Amino acid sequence: MDYICINTYNPMFSIHKCLFLILTVITSCIYCNAAVSFTGNTRPVITERPPASTGLDDLYVLYETNRVSVQYTSSGSSPVKWYRFSSLGGGYAEEVPSSQEGQISTLSYLQGNMGYIVEDGSYRYYFWVVSYSSYRLYLSSLTISPDSDCASTVLIPSSSGEKIVYYSINGAPQTLSRDIELSYNTLVWDAEMSLFRQKENVVSYPYISSPIHAPAPLCNTEFTLTGDRFLQIWGEEVSVTSNIYESIAVSAETSAVQTVREYDNEKNDGNGSALGGSAPCEIEFSATTTDAAIYREWQFSTDPDFVNLTDRYNDADVTYTFRNQGTTYVRFMASNAYGLCDWYSETYQINIGESALECPNAFSPGSTEGINDEWKVSYKSIISFECQIFNRWGQKIAELTDPSQGWDGRYHGKLVPAGVYYYVIRAIGSDGKEYKLNGDINIINFKDNRRTTSQSR
Repeated sequence: MDYICINTYNPMFSIHKCLFLILTVITSCIYCNAAVSFTGNTRPVITERPPASTGLDDLYVLYETNRVSVQYTSSGSSPVKWYRFSSLGGGYAEEVPSSQEGQISTLSYLQGNMGYIVEDGSYRYYFWVVSYSSYRLYLSSLTISPDSDCASTVLIPSSSGEKIVYYSINGAPQTLSRDIELSYNTLVWDAEMSLFRQKENVVSYPYISSPIHAPAPLCNTEFTLTGDRFLQIWGEEVSVTSNIYESIAVSAETSAVQTVREYDNEKNDGNGSALGGSAPCEIEFSATTTDAAIYREWQFSTDPDFVNLTDRYNDADVTYTFRNQGTTYVRFMASNAYGLCDWYSETYQINIGESALECPNAFSPGSTEGINDEWKVSYKSIISFECQIFNRWGQKIAELTDPSQGWDGRYHGKLVPAGVYYYVIRAIGSDGKEYKLNGDINIINFKDNRRTTSQSR
């Protein structure tokens, strides 16, 4: 005689290896540490381990309980008593007739959707029996409701698959999950590839309610309802598929990347990883949207609530140069063709500091390389700059058009003599401040004592 034990908590169990051609299966759950076995059932018995709080030792799911009997093997010689209880709990259990032959006690008439107590001397074994035929899952059709919105899709199933309820020994109702699965495609962001890719999304429901609410998909797709886990074990799984759903939900991924300038004479006030700092500040804004996004816009504002928009761009990628001192708020928005579903990105805050410009009065070109051998201004947020350098006779010997530039003390490729030179600067800051500076540049030539000593030798 064959014995089959199915424990849904065992991940190594292979459903596909079960033999469903046997008309009568005697189930003995010795591998599940169960204390009873069933005779007369036409499909394998499914054993569940209820939460400890229920007071039940086991829960058994039988396809049906007609003509099914249950046996218990006693550990001693004393008579075994059987009790049955309903939703009222074990306190209202009533004794039911049974028979015993040796150590094997049999309950010949098993009633489904009831709890049972086996009393073996001082030992008591509590279990509940679910008759699946009372909760049989049927799926006929799956219709997409017009009540679907940007956040969720509403589905109307034509089916039966209500909640499977059992009760603790104290009469507290419990739900046995059917694990009915709704599967459909959606889009997920692939950071490595920097794109949205299609992925199957599976949502599990403990039972079927109407309507069914599912997270809105980000691409056109079908919905398939499949179940339940008990029919799957018995090889009788059913499913139903909807018509193609046209996605209306919108999502996007955005980024803001600032062009990095590494000038040793520009001050950024420790801006770190934040956006902004010293002007002019160039930032590339990029957005990638999902399928339903038709309208796209980058919005620029002087207030965080975007009441006053200063600039708007209908491109997914925008490169913008910030020149004015102050704070600018930037966000991306996308909408579908019907204007029903709007999506907004995080708000990027760009802070441009006030301007500053300072000029050194001396340097020593041609001496120690990299140490005070170039004349440069110290600055931040200078958006317009012009500097002319003259010798003592008023002859222009250098001209700078960007504050990051410096003068190496050369004129026509040769170092100029030590002495006093003169600069004239006209500049404008991000805060609108105008700079009109002029002053002396003292060129100091230092002799390399090591070279002089070496040559004297």
